[in-house]
Amino acid sequence: MNENPQDDRLARAEQRIRFLEAELARFSDLARTFDPPPSELPEVPWIDVYGEALPRNRQAGGDHIIYIDFKKRYKMEKLIRHAPENLKKKLRATVARAGIVVLDVEGHDFSSAFIASVFHQAFLLGVSYELQFFGEITPNLLENLNSRFFNSSGISKTLTLVYGEISANGTFRFISAAHPPPKVFSNEFDRLVAISDDRLVSFPQIGTMPSPGNSEISVPLLGVKEKYTINEINLMGRGDILILYTDGLSDHRSVDGQKYFPDRLEERLRESKHLPARDIFQRLKDDLLAFNDRPEDDITFVIIKKI
Repeated sequence: MNENPQDDRLARAEQRIRFLEAELARFSDLARTFDPPPSELPEVPWIDVYGEALPRNRQAGGDHIIYIDFKKRYKMEKLIRHAPENLKKKLRATVARAGIVVLDVEGHDFSSAFIASVFHQAFLLGVSYELQFFGEITPNLLENLNSRFFNSSGISKTLTLVYGEISANGTFRFISAAHPPPKVFSNEFDRLVAISDDRLVSFPQIGTMPSPGNSEISVPLLGVKEKYTINEINLMGRGDILILYTDGLSDHRSVDGQKYFPDRLEERLRESKHLPARDIFQRLKDDLLAFNDRPEDDITFVIIKKI
């Protein structure tokens, strides 16, 4: 028996540290299970998609991507076969699109990764009900998720997101909740092109204001948010590149304060625009880390190329 109380306390502290380290390792492994594997990359004719979330701590953070290839994730043929006639057409149109969520939970730690994983599961569950009852993803899904997060008093971190659907013709329909606006690199003009503000309508961060009629607790002084509306970008021609990203990309700076976005990003897109989406992503990733390999935030971006 150790008769030195200080040694006992030190031994207990070391044991506790080992336990916490093991728990963090297990949580890091769990968080990575929500990262989309290559098999989940959506497949849409004439569209090439690739993107990853790059946690600042190299393990887990608040940035997150959800890919939705409706053919792969959901039993669409069965849904169409058993759907009422008024939903069959919508379901067939949905099959021809791919959904992409880019989510940014405040912070870049394990608690942020946990909230992102909660959203991940809730969103995919909601999609199955949307398909069953509406034949497509409607703004109603995000209204319900927004209210659920608003009514969850234990979640104090803010969330921004963009959810969009890309079609074979290059049309991108999306809803934004206080998220950085998509960027389009034009193959014809060889540069990033401006998108009119009326196509970039955004709404408050998820959970900060309740959706109309869906608050279980007192409505804040700011009131309720307006109902979500859908934006549409149809500027994509052959070779054009649409970029979805978090503010970790738009705020990325070198150690001496130079900004990466948008000028250097545009230069690298100009150099790599002929490559597949995965290779464009890799070139940008390598360049980002060469610019500064110690980013101050998680960085996430998705390359969507019209081929």
